[in-house]
Amino acid sequence: MKTFRHALFAAALVMGIASAAQAADLVRKVDSFDLLADQSGSMMMQAPELKMTKAAAAKQVLAAVNEAIPDLGYKASVHTIAPAGQVVEYGDWNRSATADGIASLKSEGVIFGRMTPMGDGFAANSGDYASMARPTAIVLASDGANNTGVDPVAEAAAIYQAQPGICFHIISFADTEEGQAILDKIAGLNSCSVSVKGADLLADQDALNQFVADVFYTGAAEEALVLHGVNFAFDSYALDAKAQGILDEAAAVLKEKNVHVTLEGWTDSIGTDAYNKVLSQNRANAVKAYLVQQGVPASKLTAVGMGKSFKYDNATEEGRYLNRRVELLFN
Repeated sequence: MKTFRHALFAAALVMGIASAAQAADLVRKVDSFDLLADQSGSMMMQAPELKMTKAAAAKQVLAAVNEAIPDLGYKASVHTIAPAGQVVEYGDWNRSATADGIASLKSEGVIFGRMTPMGDGFAANSGDYASMARPTAIVLASDGANNTGVDPVAEAAAIYQAQPGICFHIISFADTEEGQAILDKIAGLNSCSVSVKGADLLADQDALNQFVADVFYTGAAEEALVLHGVNFAFDSYALDAKAQGILDEAAAVLKEKNVHVTLEGWTDSIGTDAYNKVLSQNRANAVKAYLVQQGVPASKLTAVGMGKSFKYDNATEEGRYLNRRVELLFN
């Protein structure tokens, strides 16, 4: 019976993937991108909460971003500031070559006596940006330190003025108010900018996946596959034996499929919106944690709490039970 059930689940999952692929083909938001790494002396300083230098943390995050980008035919390059330079030449994006370029970045170096000309770095690299296909994403990993040369905010504004179609996105490793203020001002120059904390991307794969989606691609409305039987008791996010058995089958199939899955958690309509938002997130997290325990890579899964559901009738006990569920969306 279990083998038959597994075959049925696999067939349903494949149908769900195919259906979602038709309804939610990914569309790139940008035609090209540059990964811009700050290699200044301040980035070579330790970030105690990360237990590594800021430069090392930036390398890890940029490598993870590169790994998470879907292959949608981008053009790409890798550059540095402080000192400014080209690490990977502009051309068709190659994940492996980009990864090698990121790996070549410095994680440690001289701290004292090195000035940080961020604005000058923008200016030095802007000539390379002129030939990049538009729209273009410039993903800056930096702590925002700047103590010599031209104003980096003014220089970023000048690039916007001279080169329409560019957008700066910020991965912040700032550990001073001044550094964060500079990065915030750059992000504030254009409503297209996405600004995140590097530590958050290191700690949370879901946050990293969301950053990549926000910067690099979009999709049409997605179709969900309901995990029938993966339902929850009232005010609970514990997985019972029935739910675990179904998730065992889901894990076996997902490990074989090259897809990314969003896990949407839901609640019934009883309780406040705020409380149910947290509860639904806990339910999605519980399913993700269980799938990861069964060997599904965490990078394939994003857990999202959706709050109250009205898909089923909340006026009945059965309907409320069915609303307390998790659904799979294939990205």
